[in-house]
Amino acid sequence: MRRVLAPLVVALLAGCALKSPPSPAELQRDTLAHTQLPPQWRAGGDAPAPVPADWLASFADPPLTALVAEALAHNADLQIAAARVEQAAGMLQVASSPLLPSVGVAGVYSGKSGGGGGLNAVFLNASLELDVWGRLRYGEAAAQAQSEAVQADYRYARQSLAAMVAKAWFLAIEAGLQSALAQEALRAAEELQRLAGERLRVGAGDEQALAEAAANVGSSRDRLRQLQQSRAEALRALELLLGRYPGADIAVAQRLSPLPAPVPAGLPSDLLERRPDVVAAERRVAAAFNRVGEAKAAQLPRISLTAGISAISSDVLVLKDRSNPGYGFGANLFAPLYQGGALRAQVEVRDAEQKQAMAEYARIAQRSFGEVENALAADIALRERDAILARNVADNERAFELALVQYRVGKVDLRVVEQRQLALYAARAARLRVQADALAQRTNLHLALGGGFDAAPPLAVR
Repeated sequence: MRRVLAPLVVALLAGCALKSPPSPAELQRDTLAHTQLPPQWRAGGDAPAPVPADWLASFADPPLTALVAEALAHNADLQIAAARVEQAAGMLQVASSPLLPSVGVAGVYSGKSGGGGGLNAVFLNASLELDVWGRLRYGEAAAQAQSEAVQADYRYARQSLAAMVAKAWFLAIEAGLQSALAQEALRAAEELQRLAGERLRVGAGDEQALAEAAANVGSSRDRLRQLQQSRAEALRALELLLGRYPGADIAVAQRLSPLPAPVPAGLPSDLLERRPDVVAAERRVAAAFNRVGEAKAAQLPRISLTAGISAISSDVLVLKDRSNPGYGFGANLFAPLYQGGALRAQVEVRDAEQKQAMAEYARIAQRSFGEVENALAADIALRERDAILARNVADNERAFELALVQYRVGKVDLRVVEQRQLALYAARAARLRVQADALAQRTNLHLALGGGFDAAPPLAVR
């Protein structure tokens, strides 16, 4: 008999082996069968070398690095994500606790009228559920996978915050430069107005030319005021990301950083194992898989071992003669027979959650491919546009200079000069917009590729 019971007890204590959730390779095969990955990115880019680890340093902008560090320390949204990590760690501890024995103590003290001497007792009890079918271990594995998913969410939130700070920084700088450009255009318009008035005074001009010059000055002033408002909004947006009061008083650089050299983009097949949001989605699939196993195991009987020790004494009651303290042990069996179909429905719910998690993984993976392809294409296009616009600005500068000379000698009217002036400043503003957009798109590319960064301690940037 002992030879039969010993292996049975060992088997009950060990429990059945858990099924493993799908590996990342299996998950990709199951969810992305219709998404055939190319050997390299279709939008182009450099050779598929490893993705750099510190993209923030590539901008060579110490104030930006300091602002990112400040945002990481004080941004409320990131603090919420960090709190979720702590919550998930606590839930993991809760899910793991049933695998250990549960121990409790109870005491009784009573007295009688006129003095002590009632019934006194101390009970110490311990119980342990034998996880025969893996219900508790599946629950622990689900909590572990969920905790890892939340940690990956935090890493992605951290990278996203750094990218938002960088783009807000570039936008604020561009807004200031656009305002300065509009101020220069206003001064030029006022000079044309002065020239129109001078020509009218000496009899070489007319009232219409002066009126058109005045109207051009008014339009330039309105444009400047719009850009000043846009700059204030950009500064407030940056300050909010940093956790500061949005007073639009943060100082920003007076020029844009040069666009860094093109970055290696790695391989499409490597992206899914590098991007934190994709990793988080994969871990949620694992959590859902384990919850299915937990729900299925909940339909099977539960076996628990119990043990206790007690000590009872009384001066007023005659207790049965027995050893004191007393010991006891036993086992409990609970088998769910009928619960209105709730247990089966719970399995179906968990199955549906697993399907949802797998579809969500596919959605995030496909979105990540699209973000990289778009960012690569934009990076190439904006570099080419900057070269085109550089030449366009030079041509417009030359055309404006010639028109201004011809106007001064009376060969053309003021309208031609104003048209050339508008074309020149439009070309300059367009190039400035492209340069800022190129920096923002480079930031988007780094975020889409899942590259990390290292932020220095915050510096005083005001």
